[in-house]
Amino acid sequence: MSAAQDLVSGKGHKDENFPVASVLIEPRYRAPVMAFYRFARTADDVADHATASDRERLRLLEEMRATLTGKHDRDAPALGLRQALAERKLPVTHALDLLEAFRRDVVKSRYANWDELMDYCRYSAAPVGRMVLDIHGEAQATWAASDALCAALQVINHLQDCAKDYRELDRVYLPEEDLAAAGLDVTALAQPAASPGLRLVISSLARQTRELLARGRPLAGQIRNGRLRLEVAFIQRVAEDLTQRLMDRDPLSERVHHRKLELIPLAGSALARALTDPRDIAVRGG
Repeated sequence: MSAAQDLVSGKGHKDENFPVASVLIEPRYRAPVMAFYRFARTADDVADHATASDRERLRLLEEMRATLTGKHDRDAPALGLRQALAERKLPVTHALDLLEAFRRDVVKSRYANWDELMDYCRYSAAPVGRMVLDIHGEAQATWAASDALCAALQVINHLQDCAKDYRELDRVYLPEEDLAAAGLDVTALAQPAASPGLRLVISSLARQTRELLARGRPLAGQIRNGRLRLEVAFIQRVAEDLTQRLMDRDPLSERVHHRKLELIPLAGSALARALTDPRDIAVRGG
């Protein structure tokens, strides 16, 4: 029987669409953040594996859950995270929620409407932000803004990769309700370029994502740790720019992802905002 590590893709934290444990994160927090990333990356790779059966993928995710909760020590990434959290007296709740999202990825490939997608984000996205905040000792009062920002990041990823997800995984996060209202079904994602109707669907979802980002924007100012505050401000700015790109570009035929050099001016504007915008400096210190 295979282990979860046998299904890993080889993708690392530097390959993600948004920063993971960047140089802004203080060294004392890097180890637990990376332990959480390795756990999440492994579970994601299991859920997305192209040839493993549903039964096998669910078995491996359950093995990760059992290791995380201390029933056994068979899964290395889950064990590493369990030990890192125990050292800091943090619960495994967020990691368990994340596993629920990956379990859904195995058994569910379509989403009926926006509310159903947001329920998925409750498990796939919110736990990531909450975990990083907990590792840094931030207050639970930050969770509402963090949940909104993380949900926005998740939807941005879905929109950027909508054709790839359909082609490689037969998984579609674009709500069926929105597609049907435009007279479309999921096969529209198989075309080399988006039809006018599909462009309208993607643009509409990007506008809803922009509303999530507006709710998440206060997060940076609520964070006490100065370096984490800057990282969140940068992520917020990158997400805002990607959302605008998704309103202006066709992710089926045009590049939406940023090149590294394109991130430099965004980093500068994020820093300027973090230093001057009162909405992003609700709390000083750290």
